[in-house]
Amino acid sequence: MMSDLRTRGRPTGLTGASLLAVARDVLLENGYAGTSMEEIAKRARISKASLYREHGSKRALYAAVVEHWTAAGRDAMRPALDDLRGSRDVRSGLVRLAETMRTGILSPPVMAMRMLVTAEAATQPEVAAAYLEQSWHRNIRNLAAALDDLTVAGRLRIDDPVEAAEQFTWLVIGAPMNARMLGGEGADAPSITGAVDLFLARYSR
Repeated sequence: MMSDLRTRGRPTGLTGASLLAVARDVLLENGYAGTSMEEIAKRARISKASLYREHGSKRALYAAVVEHWTAAGRDAMRPALDDLRGSRDVRSGLVRLAETMRTGILSPPVMAMRMLVTAEAATQPEVAAAYLEQSWHRNIRNLAAALDDLTVAGRLRIDDPVEAAEQFTWLVIGAPMNARMLGGEGADAPSITGAVDLFLARYSR
């Protein structure tokens, strides 16, 4: 009876998305080279054999972690883009969008994952390419679609929405993201309103 109670009371090991979350934490703490499958298995409360059954190698586990991360945040900007489309004032809508972008893209977890993928881009280019497509290019296309809708509605004047989306994104986050990736997290960022006004100087009707 006591043996049964111990068995029932023992914490169960982690699998699926919970396992990937643990693996992500270890990767962000130690970097790819400093991460071992043993450490991940230990934190997930599973055997190393169980971990290898679910993910056949550290490279495969790393790729799964990045894929799961990008999938979870794939449409994070959609509410802000819908707000922009419905905004009565385009400038105010763009300012709110820019604030959302800075809060999301420059958040510590997002920046940490970006730096991890960047550090491993040379040795695992396929993971970096997938991350770039799903985490960056997808958001650019979504923003471009919103800008195109505003152009069709006669509220902006944009010939190439994708180019405009790239420009807006870099105006808003380029300098602060560069500073944070190079250790200058406390550096002052250009004002959001200044970035929006510069964008509108080019594309406002």
